[in-house]
Amino acid sequence: MGVVSDGKKAYRLLRKALTSRAAVQRVRRTLSAQGPHPRGHYKIAVYFADGDVNMYQMRQWYRPLARLAERWPVVVLSRSATGAERLVAEDAPPVAFVPTVRNLEKFIAKQDIRIVLYVNQNTRNFQMFRYGRRWHVFINHGESDKMYMTTNQYKAYDYALVAGQAARDRLSRTLWEYDVDRRTIEIGRPQADHYSGTLPYTPDERTVVLYAPTWEGDRPSAHYGSIATHGEKLVAALLATGTHRVIYRPHPRSGVVDAEYGAAHRRILSAISAANAADPRAQHVYDDGPDLGWQLASADVAVVDISAMVYDRLAAGRPLLITRPDDERASIDTKGYLSDCEWLTADAAADIVAEVERVRADEDAITKLRMWVQHYFGDTTQGVATAKFHAAIDELMQKWDEWHAAEIGVRGDDEDDDDEEAKEDED
Repeated sequence: MGVVSDGKKAYRLLRKALTSRAAVQRVRRTLSAQGPHPRGHYKIAVYFADGDVNMYQMRQWYRPLARLAERWPVVVLSRSATGAERLVAEDAPPVAFVPTVRNLEKFIAKQDIRIVLYVNQNTRNFQMFRYGRRWHVFINHGESDKMYMTTNQYKAYDYALVAGQAARDRLSRTLWEYDVDRRTIEIGRPQADHYSGTLPYTPDERTVVLYAPTWEGDRPSAHYGSIATHGEKLVAALLATGTHRVIYRPHPRSGVVDAEYGAAHRRILSAISAANAADPRAQHVYDDGPDLGWQLASADVAVVDISAMVYDRLAAGRPLLITRPDDERASIDTKGYLSDCEWLTADAAADIVAEVERVRADEDAITKLRMWVQHYFGDTTQGVATAKFHAAIDELMQKWDEWHAAEIGVRGDDEDDDDEEAKEDED
């Protein structure tokens, strides 16, 4: 058995290496055809060391970065071939493919990068931290109460752009001697200013319900997925009314651990297909696309599992229900929004129609929701978060100017020029 297992591992590694090599060649051909990057052009870099498996972390920033690039030119420093290939094919900012440290050094030497943004905690981030005379800023890829949001890795960055007061409180509670007031800047959720997209249905009098469950989880503490316990019942009830429209957006990993969970997912797909066949005007949606925005903005009510989707929807400031895990071993935060949210138990899933109407009409629930939205994201008026994001970048640019001016004053103009000439020689 050991020989067979080793053989399978060797085959997977070889296949992965061949896939990566092919992706490298394709990326280099594509970028070569686009021509070289303008020298000294970019002021902001987004560092992304991951492959295509974690593209969701970048996608949500495409539109906010496009707006930012109107003020400060932005480039993505991509370290992985599969990640770079996907970035080039999508609506990302301009991409520099820098798989090796030498590639990275050569590109940085030719640019005027003053701020480096990070969307995750990849260990290869440390290869970028070595470069001083620029700000290293963690912008994350979402807002939630997960342990990821309080990792001690925050201390590695000069600054962190956080959503709101909830994030600051979370960091203050958890990290020792971390100066939250100085090292964090609140920006809300700029992505929420871009919750848009083409609707795959024609709006009418139907009540639109987004059901966005997560996968089943690989350990009891993470058994948050609701497809098998809540999903079939609630989707069936909504499909039967003739007055509701379902947007079903499951996690792409649904069923990878538990075969029955995957089977429940497929039964929901079959039910949606049958409902649309019986009444084409219903226009129920199975959404497995890469873009996230229109779903959160268009749904009258969202039903989501404990996941980042809770906070993506919360940023929209509209009614939502959280599925309460049927497994009592699942870990639930008791300090943040989940301590005061609107729960949907497995037993109540069959009564989803009444639950949807309740949270839409309950003024106390709406008032409570607005309080939590303010706590997590601040002012969610359209455009405010984008303005805060731009103001934060402007503030850091001004601080860069101040440090740069002070450094030149100490070293002298001649020495600074010598350093620039040395960079030219290295190229």
